[in-house]
Amino acid sequence: MDNWEQGGPGSGRRPGPEGATGGAEPPLPPSLNPRGPGAAPQPQHSIPASRPLPGARPPGGPTGAPATALSPGGPPRQPVRRRRSRKRIAAYVALGLVGALLATAGGTYAWADSKLNQQNVLSDYPGRPAAGKGTNWLIVGSDSRNGLSDTQKQQLHTGSDDGKRSDSMMILHIGDRGNTLMSIPRDSWVPIPQHLDTAGTGRTIPATTSKINSAFNNGGGQLLAETVEKNTGIHIDHYAEVGFAGFVGIVDAVGGVHMCIDKDIQDQDSGLNLKAGCQTLNGQQSLAFVRQRHQMADQDLGRMRNQQKFLSALAHQAATPSTLLDPFTLYPLIGSGLDTLIVDKNTGLTDLGSLFEAMRSVSGGDGKSITIPISNPNYHTPDGQSAVKWDPVKSKQVFDAIEHDTALPAL
Repeated sequence: MDNWEQGGPGSGRRPGPEGATGGAEPPLPPSLNPRGPGAAPQPQHSIPASRPLPGARPPGGPTGAPATALSPGGPPRQPVRRRRSRKRIAAYVALGLVGALLATAGGTYAWADSKLNQQNVLSDYPGRPAAGKGTNWLIVGSDSRNGLSDTQKQQLHTGSDDGKRSDSMMILHIGDRGNTLMSIPRDSWVPIPQHLDTAGTGRTIPATTSKINSAFNNGGGQLLAETVEKNTGIHIDHYAEVGFAGFVGIVDAVGGVHMCIDKDIQDQDSGLNLKAGCQTLNGQQSLAFVRQRHQMADQDLGRMRNQQKFLSALAHQAATPSTLLDPFTLYPLIGSGLDTLIVDKNTGLTDLGSLFEAMRSVSGGDGKSITIPISNPNYHTPDGQSAVKWDPVKSKQVFDAIEHDTALPAL
């Protein structure tokens, strides 16, 4: 054998007691022996790490319990089985939380869906336009005072008129070529189909030509939808209508809507008093903003632009994760909005979600906001009224593009 195997000179190993070569340390010199210079040195033995201590139990012990491994310089490590048990517990807790969240979400959905006021607004009739490409919503803002106290009516400057009239109306087209939000002037001079008297007399009101908001005043959402369809050729797939109280409640539930105002606005009729600049409008201010028109050179047309701008901003705010994922915001939003929201029979919560997302995309630049092309904004009717006349050529081009989901013409 060579020197390395024997522990000889140059091997780097020292011979142990009695010539052993196990790597034991040599005895201390007599001068350093703690028991005194004349005491016999204590024998030093090395215990191989692979051999158990005398009397030690074999791994697993007599009961088969898992052995506790010794960690040099630290506490004993936990048994493998205990670590696995803790992982299982953590997994069960996580599954429980997910199940609770799903149950809460399902319960919230069922609760909110039950609050929808679904009415038979959209119905078939002879000559109704066939369904086109994409999805078309008729969105109506009414001046219904339902849900407002006398004090609120005074604060909101709404007056106390009974019934309801259309304060705004729009068609939202959701399609593959982008979404389009098109305002319909409420003073548009159009043919109104014959219809049954809503007073319950059972008599038929003959067809006539009048302002389009008279269709809503006299026949509600059903007559308005039929009037819009017959005059545009656009099939209406869904209907949504909200009154004053619901509008204010929705805005307040989302914490207000951020708007940038071009110039100071002070309107006595609506009670609006705003300074120019970017600011957050509460429900009362927002209602006054979308209603006021006397500050606009083109009156109703200018108001429609404000309504489009505001509704896009509201949809953007309502569809943010901070609103949808916060129950303290979401529940008041649902409660405030759905109590006064009227939709057609086929509209559910998922449809309303698509509506908000589409309006949000319009405000984000992925769609367009337009008004029906107009040829005369101050048309004098045969009975002496001032109304709005559509451009017959350009408006038909727009209606066809919406119905067939093609690119809008240059206006």
